[in-house]
Amino acid sequence: MKKTAVVTGASSGIGEATARRLAAEGYDVVAGARRQDRLDKLAAEVPGIRPVSLDVTSQESVDALAASLDRCDVLVNNAGGALGAETVAEGLLDDWQRMYDTNVLGSLRMTQALLPKLVESGDGVLVMLTSTAALVAYEGGGGYVAAKQAQRSMAETLRLELVGQPVRVVEIAPGMVQSEGFAVTRFRGDEAAAARVYQGVPDPLSSDDVADAIVWCVTRPAHVNIDRLIMRPRAQAAQHKVHRVGG
Repeated sequence: MKKTAVVTGASSGIGEATARRLAAEGYDVVAGARRQDRLDKLAAEVPGIRPVSLDVTSQESVDALAASLDRCDVLVNNAGGALGAETVAEGLLDDWQRMYDTNVLGSLRMTQALLPKLVESGDGVLVMLTSTAALVAYEGGGGYVAAKQAQRSMAETLRLELVGQPVRVVEIAPGMVQSEGFAVTRFRGDEAAAARVYQGVPDPLSSDDVADAIVWCVTRPAHVNIDRLIMRPRAQAAQHKVHRVGG
């Protein structure tokens, strides 16, 4: 019987790329996101992908998805993102609330809803998509850093609590990724500001690079757990150390 993988935030960026790669590996992929039109387009292009309307901030939506599944072997908690680049002193509470609701509580809802099926599968894999922001703080990233560090803590705690159970908990922490819409959303639609993030950076990570790492971790033998995979483009030595070329 084919294994089933659930990917949240699958309508674009890393989530979409991960859904495509898992389908190519032979999984039945349940692609969840709020933008149903984009999911339908993805499913029409890729056999093996089932589009499901999903809002991870809604318990009703999460429960409906869980109830629709006969099994779940892989859960990729990818839905999330960043909003704003203000200092902590000037941060907007609504932005912090949205980041916490999507990144942290969204991952919690999905994990609680699907963990029984992951255990029942006999070889479940739970992937938490965090960021290097989960490891190192930076100016203007307070709310996003806080949310990603909370996700990292959740993954570490789950690994302790599930020891002895047939579930692997994997954290993927990417650095600079030029992912569709991420920076534009962060800068509230300001495409020029979003473009400056990557200006002069030779070959930032792509969504497909991160998806490749996710699928590699998921497809290791059942006794091999990749606790945390940190990945950056070669041009990024650390959070504040990025090589740029040109003017």
